[in-house]
Amino acid sequence: MIAFLRSTLYMLLLVIITPPYAVFTLACFPLSLHARYRVTSTWTHIILFLLHHICGLRYRILGAENIPKTPSIVLSKHQSAWETLAFQKIFPPQVWVLKKELLRIPFFGWGLAMTSPIAIDRSAGRSALDQVVEQGHDRLKNGFWVVIFPEGTRIPPGRKGRYRIGGAWLATHTNTLVVPVAHNAGELWARNAFIKKPGTITVSIGKPIDPTGMEANELNLLVENWIENEVAHISQRQPAERITDPSTNNNNA
Repeated sequence: MIAFLRSTLYMLLLVIITPPYAVFTLACFPLSLHARYRVTSTWTHIILFLLHHICGLRYRILGAENIPKTPSIVLSKHQSAWETLAFQKIFPPQVWVLKKELLRIPFFGWGLAMTSPIAIDRSAGRSALDQVVEQGHDRLKNGFWVVIFPEGTRIPPGRKGRYRIGGAWLATHTNTLVVPVAHNAGELWARNAFIKKPGTITVSIGKPIDPTGMEANELNLLVENWIENEVAHISQRQPAERITDPSTNNNNA
């Protein structure tokens, strides 16, 4: 009951804060990309503050020393909405590779569009990969990190989806370091769940992987194995079994 009441209060404040902040963010369009990112990420910091102090949702970081000094590619487990918020505080300024449909969501999508994400049609196959490389190279060159969730959608704890090759493809075609990330956020904030359980999320950041001389498939498998084994370790679970998302069977990026 307490968790329900806390989650309700959090949601009320989220609904109150988000629309006016989205409008304010749109007014910042003339600013530089980095300035716009600072504005939009402030909303994220506010939301994380609410999650911490209202819902009791905290986190700890393992391997923070593994974060490179230069723009890199984050390939991460995706279990919850939480990591899309927290990564903006954990890692340097970043853009995400995401489904273009997300930009159509009122208020949230508008603010998201202001961060210059790499918005793709995952059913486009090779052309989507080409877009990731072209725009990813541009964002990296301009000092942004690129965050990619290889599974493409949120996967429940104890399960795993197919790791798409887009992130590894970008790394091998731009010769950019890859930072693998594991976490157990879904155990406290499940996919589409209203209630946020109090507790501490563990985020584990692996050592950067240099893709020089590697094929994309080889790199992708290396990242998948590290993430899944690390998730099992921090969650005290056995390595996950693969599941298939029927809506994304033909997606390559």
